[in-house]
Amino acid sequence: MAHKITIIGDGGWGTALGLVLQRNGHRVCMWGHDADYIRQVGETGENSRFLPGIPMPPDLCWTADIDEATGDCTTFVVAIPSKFYRPTLERFTGKIPKTAAVITVSKGLLDDRRLSEWCRELLGLEQVAALSGPSHAEEVAKGAPTAVTIASPDHDLAEFFQQLFSQNHFRVYTSTDIVGVELGGALKNVIAIAAGISDGLGFGDNTKAALITRGLAELMRLGAAAGGQAETFAGLSGVGDLIVTCGSKLSRNRGFGERIGKGESMEEIEASMSMIAEGVFNARTARDLARHLGVAVPITEEVHAVLYEGKDPRQSLEDLLSRDPKPEPEHS
Repeated sequence: MAHKITIIGDGGWGTALGLVLQRNGHRVCMWGHDADYIRQVGETGENSRFLPGIPMPPDLCWTADIDEATGDCTTFVVAIPSKFYRPTLERFTGKIPKTAAVITVSKGLLDDRRLSEWCRELLGLEQVAALSGPSHAEEVAKGAPTAVTIASPDHDLAEFFQQLFSQNHFRVYTSTDIVGVELGGALKNVIAIAAGISDGLGFGDNTKAALITRGLAELMRLGAAAGGQAETFAGLSGVGDLIVTCGSKLSRNRGFGERIGKGESMEEIEASMSMIAEGVFNARTARDLARHLGVAVPITEEVHAVLYEGKDPRQSLEDLLSRDPKPEPEHS
């Protein structure tokens, strides 16, 4: 059965998922806030700012009009970076039916809260699903085999979106642990910045493997303290996403960290990027959440110190390595 689906957010990830849904026979409308740019994408058939080189099908709708995007639509995909999540969704308040099926696909936190929580509150919904997993937008748009997880306490809602998205090259698993799935997707971006800093400093695979492994321990500790299930972090939205984000040349967060490690400033890097590295924003929110819950997250603390306190990246790595020896596994 074909559905009319609106993607709120015209970035690379939202566009890639729009292509997945369009290929499955659904009527897809892409909404973006910049009317001039949206008009350009519709005319040229290319989202050159966020997903260059990928042709857009002519029947994919593009609009900056909220009424056009929401009219006669009961299924929505929210693909807004966490930094702009609240003010953007506030524009949709009262425009989306309370019975609508809504899924958030952004990987981040906002003021110590998960994005699905904000989505439920701002749109007045009972439940919102979340999608996460190892999934570069560029590869998904090109049809590279990908597997993700869709989570919701409402299993029927998760299965509904599973059926909408599933295809031969886009495999979807379901979970009821939305806390673990969302936190895994958000927190791994911070660890990826640390991995990138290591690359920028010229360290090798041994160092990166240590950061990924100990980063996973941080994800599991913080996720469990926030109410997630430990086994979730051993899956696609945990270790799977952590591996691809820390290791890939396509990763914006790893790339951001690499440039920091090579000596560039945050301001220089952000000015040159058209897309947001979520880990930069979430280094602060993740650190604050960990402190609130009393959970030790030394890698996250050091990334925060480098980005926001002016700490030298090489000194941060040395401080991590000089921490008191501990057994493995350990819980602090």
